Amino acid sequence: MKLLHRLLEGKGGMCEAPFLPLLPFLVIPYDLLYADGVRAYFARDWGRAAELLQRALHSYAGLRAARRACRAACRREAAFLGGPPAGSGPWEAALFGRVLQRADCLQHCLGRRLGAAPSAHRASLAIRRDFQQREPYNYLQVAFFQLKKLDQAVSAAHTFFVANPQHLQMREDIEKYRRMSGVKSDNFRDLEATPHWEAYEAGVQHYNADEYVQAVARLEESLTEALSALEECRALCEGPWEDEVEEEEEMQPGLYEAIAAHYIQVLKCRQQCVLEIATKPGRISATEDFIPSHLDLLQFAYDQVGNQTLAAECAASYLLFYPTDELMLEKMREYRTELGEDTAITARQVVTTPGLYFLALSCPIQQDHRLLIQSFLIFICTCFLTGPLPFESIAVTMDSRQMNGTQRVVFDRVLTESECEDLLRLTKAAGEAGDGFRARRSPHTPHERFEGLTVLKALAQNGDVDWRDAKLLLQASEKSRRIIESYFTPGKKLHFSFTHLVFPVSWRQEGRMDLSHPVHADNCLLDPEGQECWREPPAYVYRDYSGILYLNDDFQGGGLFFTEMDTVTVTAKVQPKCGRLVAFSSGKENPHGVWAVSRGRRCAIALWYTHSQEHAEQVKDHAEEMDMSTSKQEQITLRNGLWAFPWGRG
Repeated sequence: MKLLHRLLEGKGGMCEAPFLPLLPFLVIPYDLLYADGVRAYFARDWGRAAELLQRALHSYAGLRAARRACRAACRREAAFLGGPPAGSGPWEAALFGRVLQRADCLQHCLGRRLGAAPSAHRASLAIRRDFQQREPYNYLQVAFFQLKKLDQAVSAAHTFFVANPQHLQMREDIEKYRRMSGVKSDNFRDLEATPHWEAYEAGVQHYNADEYVQAVARLEESLTEALSALEECRALCEGPWEDEVEEEEEMQPGLYEAIAAHYIQVLKCRQQCVLEIATKPGRISATEDFIPSHLDLLQFAYDQVGNQTLAAECAASYLLFYPTDELMLEKMREYRTELGEDTAITARQVVTTPGLYFLALSCPIQQDHRLLIQSFLIFICTCFLTGPLPFESIAVTMDSRQMNGTQRVVFDRVLTESECEDLLRLTKAAGEAGDGFRARRSPHTPHERFEGLTVLKALAQNGDVDWRDAKLLLQASEKSRRIIESYFTPGKKLHFSFTHLVFPVSWRQEGRMDLSHPVHADNCLLDPEGQECWREPPAYVYRDYSGILYLNDDFQGGGLFFTEMDTVTVTAKVQPKCGRLVAFSSGKENPHGVWAVSRGRRCAIALWYTHSQEHAEQVKDHAEEMDMSTSKQEQITLRNGLWAFPWGRG
């Protein structure tokens, strides 16, 4: 690798002169440039650091541009059009012939543009995250400041700060720059600014100032740029499957499972692009209805400047997303009257492209054709992502369709009656230890106190917990993880984020009108009035799936329920019982709450999972290393060693 790096930088000794002219278009892998730039930075070689970091940013941008261009070119050259030719032989040859043709096109196109094997440009997850978060600009601003290039230092600092507004040190640096003589307001430029956001904010300002001619111009510019950014983002979704997941031998998928899983990841990525273009740099959550809001503002602005034809087109386009919107339907009736009943009013072509059907799915489902599209996607996910369950005794009692939602499922017979009874013995130890909640009352209601026990705390109890019961808690947790992983994400490992044996003890039970746990989502902050869920701290944004494994049903109340985003409209209910596991994705699609426990105790194992290795529950791994058959003295020794590891609530 070092030799390759030297050759790529033109440091090939005797070969240096002839090497570079042969590859004038060479794009050096950005992670290599970045690594060298950071090394130069810490060596205080400011000039070289600035040069290498800038080259890394150019290389990163060049790689993305090459991937976008090649995918667009190969989409035209090796298009998947029509069905297989008559008499073409097995369907696999007809299908995969096109696949191989597209792959060959991409390989040659990227090779020509990058000057090296495309695989040489695959960077680690940590490096990719640094560039997504604009970390190179953090180094650059210091290097430029040391080089006394103040204008470039300010631009680099501002570029980093726009995407990281909570970075306290950079906030202080920005304030210092503002007070420096010689720094101009124009120096505070976002070097990574997205054109559609600049145009959108300018358009909204003109709109609010009743400057409708200027508003139309900037909003049209924003809409065009946003749709272009959307297509570019979706093109990049077709890149290598670069999720860094630890693969176990049993998780290796077969041919069709691997193709299906990768394809579904591409579909998810394309849908995520809708949120990406709608997320302003520096914010975690997307602006709600970003594309529809353009159409809403444009129809009013065009109406104000007297262009009812374009206003009607924008209204028709908006109704593709919200076909029952009363105000827009009324405007459409007015436009038909003004333009004449015989005038054909159609949605704008740019909004009716097939790719934007994914956009419609990000809005409330209100029309038959959108329900059909959603059903089709659910069918794909059901066929390819709900894999076979790893245990024969498990039964799927309710799936997403029966629960009136997405990514929800109820399994039964995960535990036997005997196993539930054994685990219930742990609740006594949990009550004494007060683990997790420290014997405090619930923060959600004054009527209950939550008590609980983590896996590690159970294993580390000295004499309070039967070793076999602690082992069963660990096994039940792992069994639930494998079931949920196999059902929702076959081929992609789920890690424990937090695991807790928990139960509430009621203080006053009769006549309760409150909830044991108010309606919420597990990885975002629910905003019922705004019909949004903000995926940003203090929410556990890294959690991907949630599960509840029930241990008993000898109590009243305490049932789980799902709602719409309004937190009021109940869409599904789940009644606890021994061995029942309810699992669901942790996002805004699954707001849920728990009704009050009016008698007895509801005991369950609460489980949260993440795809992110860095947010995995560390104690789980350490607990699994303990030998359940060791002697008492060995157990004590192991327990003492375990307490050196950090652990806590996710």
